Amino acid sequence: MAPDTVYVIDDDEAARHSLAFLLKTAKLEVKTFESAIAFLEVASDIKSGCVITDVRMPEITGTDLLRRLKDLEVGLPVIIITGHGDVPLAVEAMKLGATDFFEKPFDDEALLASVRVALKKDQSDSKRQSEREEIEKRLAALSNRERDVLEGLVAGHANKRIAFDLGISPRTVEIYRANLMTKMQAGSLSDLVRMALISGILGPGPGSE
Repeated sequence: MAPDTVYVIDDDEAARHSLAFLLKTAKLEVKTFESAIAFLEVASDIKSGCVITDVRMPEITGTDLLRRLKDLEVGLPVIIITGHGDVPLAVEAMKLGATDFFEKPFDDEALLASVRVALKKDQSDSKRQSEREEIEKRLAALSNRERDVLEGLVAGHANKRIAFDLGISPRTVEIYRANLMTKMQAGSLSDLVRMALISGILGPGPGSE
């Protein structure tokens, strides 16, 4: 397998080809697979690169794939693609070690930027510690209610569910959500989930609810 190859896994042929075209246009090496099973047949031989996988696939889902790769000790960074409303699945994937997730339709440039980061995944412990300290500073600046909304979002709850749980209106949740996105300097929900994992708000691994 070529170094720094992006491995695209999606049972939808049109989506698979479209994503491969985008990556090739960005001068990236691409190899596509129509199922997680097909990818797992060669996964143990892959030493570098990154994976982009749809989360909803027959037989082996994107989250199942993450578990299999962990069992095989294949340390490739994995980016998850989800459909609208699949945020709980994406959160589960992040807990299992996914580096990022994107909801369809996703921004092409944002995805390409995430792929480039994944291909340069080796980060020093000191950089990770510095990042954690910065995130904790941002968390400390949140109000109690903003913190409540943040915890609801990273748990995969919709605005209406968060509003019901907190006894406030969905519109008020939207305001808190906008405020905390600004304070946390998060460009997307996946940024928030990643920060929550780094800070310890979300415990890693299944069964950590």
